[in-house]
Amino acid sequence: MRAQRFGAEPGTFARRTILIVTVVAFLIPILALFQFTLRKGQTGQFTLEHYTSIVEPADASTYEVLWQGLGNSLVICVVTLAIILLLLLPTMLLVELRYPKMRRSLEFVCILPITVPTVVLVVGFVPVYSAVAAIFGSSPWTLAFAIGIIVLPYAYRPMAVNLAAFDIVTLTEAARSLGAGWGSVLWRIVLPNLRRGIASAVFITIAVVLGEFTIASFLSQNTFQTALILLQQSDPYVAAIFALFALVVAFILLLLIGRLGSLGRNRRTA
Repeated sequence: MRAQRFGAEPGTFARRTILIVTVVAFLIPILALFQFTLRKGQTGQFTLEHYTSIVEPADASTYEVLWQGLGNSLVICVVTLAIILLLLLPTMLLVELRYPKMRRSLEFVCILPITVPTVVLVVGFVPVYSAVAAIFGSSPWTLAFAIGIIVLPYAYRPMAVNLAAFDIVTLTEAARSLGAGWGSVLWRIVLPNLRRGIASAVFITIAVVLGEFTIASFLSQNTFQTALILLQQSDPYVAAIFALFALVVAFILLLLIGRLGSLGRNRRTA
């Protein structure tokens, strides 16, 4: 017996139309930005010299602030991912296994940052970071504590949806009854079932960290986005090249998330 469907499902023509419109709307600004990076001043000619100048030793000092900002952002990515995977994920598992009544409270705390504008959060972070700087110093990696809060809603949702897709309590109790230790249960049962949600949370976290500007700007730290703003004042072409690179990386991450989602659906329907 075929499962009953609720709601209208778009036909083939409608799906293709939506796909074409979305692709065109996405590609037009990307192609315009790419065309700008090839432009040679106001001459109307196209050249690759803006790309080759990035690796020229003579221009290394010009782009030093950009490479430093990119390095800082990558370090912030690592620390933020550590916060998500070593703090948020174990907390979610503990709530699911031991304290299911706390699920709503945890969800409220994790979703709350998305309801508050980033500028408002930064105003609250400024006095807090005076204490953070006194303890950990004023290195750029400390931004991960603030960005970790901003990322919470985006990291929580994919893992929460993945957790809801299987009965973690029954699986863990069955494994424990067969003599498996907690380490074995987590490594062989829980984490493999959460692979898709964890990967989605990781990709989204990387995209958010690489695109974050407000917190770094207010706290006077050099990150990828703040370095792009500084570089744009002296070399807008190279700034556009790296902005294009960031957009392409974010698009690839979104494609990977979508691919992981389709693989999960295919496995359930198989």
